[in-house]
Amino acid sequence: MDEKIISKRESIKKAISLGTLCSVSYLTVYFARNVLGAVTPQMIEGGYSEPYLGSLSSAYFGFYAVGQLINGIIGDKIKAKYMMSIGLFMAGVANLVFLGFSAKAPAPALLVYGMMGFFLSMIYAPMTKIVSENVEPVYATRCSLGYSLASFLGSPLAGFASALMIWQNLFRLSSAALGTMAVMFFVICTAMEKKGMVRYGQYKPKEKGGKNVKLLIKRGIVKFALIATVTGTVRTSVIFWLPTYISQHLGFPSDTAVTIFAISTFAISATPFISVFLYERLKRNMYLTMFIFFIISASSFVAAFFINEPILNIIFMVLAIIASNGADTMMWSRYCPSLYDTGMVSTATGFLDFISYAAAAAANLIFANAVSAIGWGKLILVWCGMMVFGIVVSIPRKANKTV
Repeated sequence: MDEKIISKRESIKKAISLGTLCSVSYLTVYFARNVLGAVTPQMIEGGYSEPYLGSLSSAYFGFYAVGQLINGIIGDKIKAKYMMSIGLFMAGVANLVFLGFSAKAPAPALLVYGMMGFFLSMIYAPMTKIVSENVEPVYATRCSLGYSLASFLGSPLAGFASALMIWQNLFRLSSAALGTMAVMFFVICTAMEKKGMVRYGQYKPKEKGGKNVKLLIKRGIVKFALIATVTGTVRTSVIFWLPTYISQHLGFPSDTAVTIFAISTFAISATPFISVFLYERLKRNMYLTMFIFFIISASSFVAAFFINEPILNIIFMVLAIIASNGADTMMWSRYCPSLYDTGMVSTATGFLDFISYAAAAAANLIFANAVSAIGWGKLILVWCGMMVFGIVVSIPRKANKTV
């Protein structure tokens, strides 16, 4: 058999194996992190206040953001199998400790829930690095889309689970899932190392110190930091408040709101496929793809502001989130893996994730108080304004190369 055909088959096999392992791991992460948002209506009925739940979410995002910055840098120096396994396992432990503190000690519970965010920040940047360095670029993009899909599926999975059990049991389930995945990742990754499917340190930073920063700036890191700010807020904070929005603003009972949330997030999980479809139709022009997605998102938020009919309102809200996430997908699935030759994939990815979640943490505190101050309607206009900012930042220019 032709050596090229054999080599291609091996590359595909490696991409499928590593991509599947990372996607399942990331699905576990997003299931665990979306549990709080899914059970928020239940917890409010159980006596927890909206500001406190907003503080929990902000603590998570804040610790997660700082963790991304720290662990992104560390991820370029330590093997992914150690970072990811430890992160998954310790997040599961933190989840259980939070459950024990939540009713009797709100302040320690807040700290522990934040620590869970820090531990889960040990996953994404090293994962992106291990894929980009061990899989051919064309397959690396497909792998990235795979765990992007997994991240979107985490919300409906948590939503459906919350409709079947009390919120305390859902936290226990997510802890068990995280612990199990930690062991599985370590064992499978070790086996792949022995087979030569996974190697480390194949690419090194071309320069040292400040010259690395200049290289990333040259590769567009500033533009994508601005994009990460707005898409991260929608991807995390808006999704977090969606069940409460459906319940309070649209008037659905809490159990119905949870079901609608699960269905909505299941639809949102189609974002990676929609992103690739548009990207391919636009001749793989990443910047133009993001520009169009931001226009669709802003228009949909405007429609949701003016349309009061509940079902149509939800449809436009979901469409706005899908479009914003479409721009976000381009950043994580196309831009970050394209930096593999710099030797700084983990550092750059961690930095962008830090920006994304730092913005979400700040937004969550603001949104929690803005609901009572200005109402849901005007808050929608705030979200629309962020998408307009995204339009301005992502305007295609001749200087932007097609990626």
